[in-house]
Amino acid sequence: MKPPDDEVKAWLQKAYSDLCAARILVSHGATVRDIAVFHCQQAAEKALKAFLIWKAVPFDRVHNLIYLLDLCETENNNFAALRVISETLTPYAVEVRYPGERLQLSLEDVTEALSGAETVWTFVLQCL
Repeated sequence: MKPPDDEVKAWLQKAYSDLCAARILVSHGATVRDIAVFHCQQAAEKALKAFLIWKAVPFDRVHNLIYLLDLCETENNNFAALRVISETLTPYAVEVRYPGERLQLSLEDVTEALSGAETVWTFVLQCL
């Protein structure tokens, strides 16, 4: 049984909110790079989950984009094109959120993360 469209839309809206937050944070420069990449990862994660919900594919509650991408690929082989992006974004789910060994993020890293999140977002929208 296919889930209601409003559930898919709710996930897409959350993904879009994270994408907007990332764009705003990237425009504010160096002081919030860690939070910007976190929102990039979140946007991609929620977009992939929206696709899985749309396809009625069950998934574990995880932040691992590779796991989610593997599930998406079972429904559409073209998701393989997002593998490198997913590998890049996955660590930003947790590693940047807590004190300790901090990732040193360059402006290029953040720009790449935003571009990747936008690519995932656009790709998922085209698949729905």
